[in-house]
This record gives sequence, structure tokens and C-alpha cells, in this order.
Amino acid sequence: MVRTPLTPLERERGRRLGALLRSARGERSMAEIAARAGISVETLRKIETGRAPTPAFFTVTALATALGLSLDHLAELCAEAELPAA
Repeated sequence: MVRTPLTPLERERGRRLGALLRSARGERSMAEIAARAGISVETLRKIETGRAPTPAFFTVTALATALGLSLDHLAELCAEAELPAA
């Protein structure tokens, strides 16, 4: 199976998601949040750094729950990356 390359917009949205999750994690350790979400620390690291710009829906849901974030709010913030510069 060949994966279609990501567009610049998809990459930017992934970077924004990672930055939002990293900010929401605050002083809590990656290990703590990864354990709460049921994912590996390496997966969380890849998402936060933008190296995994399109994580699975259930991974994002688990992270949002672990961080106390609303999926609606998270989606809204990530979508702001799609707005043209004013």
C-alpha cells in the first residue's frame, strides 16, 4: 500500500495539533499523559513534535480525554491553521 504524501496544510495542521497538546500537557510528564491515554511515550513524542501529523482519531480522542480537552475545541483550534492570513 502506497501512502499519499501529505499536503503542506496537513503538515501544518499536525504541527498545530502537536503544539496544542504539548501546551495542554503543561508540567505533566509525557509518561503520565501517555499512560492515561493508553499510548506509548514515543507516539506522544511524535505527535507533539509534528513527526506524526495525522494520528488516528481514537489516539487524538484518548489524548484529549487524558488532557481534559474538548474535541470540538481542539478541532476548532487546529482548523485555525487553515484560515488564510489576513
